[in-house]
Amino acid sequence: MIYLSLFGISFLASTILPFSSELSLAGLISTSNFNNSLLLIAASLGNILGSVVNWLMGFYSRNFASKKWFPFNEMQITRSSKWFEKFGKWSLLFAWVPILGDPLTLVVGLLRVRFLDFIILVAIGKVSRYLIILYLMG
Repeated sequence: MIYLSLFGISFLASTILPFSSELSLAGLISTSNFNNSLLLIAASLGNILGSVVNWLMGFYSRNFASKKWFPFNEMQITRSSKWFEKFGKWSLLFAWVPILGDPLTLVVGLLRVRFLDFIILVAIGKVSRYLIILYLMG
């Protein structure tokens, strides 16, 4: 049950909700009562899946860009596109960064970044962060 809870916390932490999957993972690792590999898998999958949901929301919300209630205007989308072109898809390696990472995954969906590029780079960044936590706590 603890693995499912960590999965849920990690999923929610990759949205705009203020959760800390890093602290949850570190706390569970420090108790030494759980399998660290399963903790790593649960946290990684939850966090990656949350980013996928953000990407999907961005991707499909673009269909509503012409609506008056849409939260982004065309100028903001253009500005975001230019920023993303400047830093490139490699910026997705930093999708784990607090405050910046969650909106980034939404914006790249809005910009229709190729899903395969998105998932590979986001997964590398997020799993690497959890591996570092595991190493530091181990």
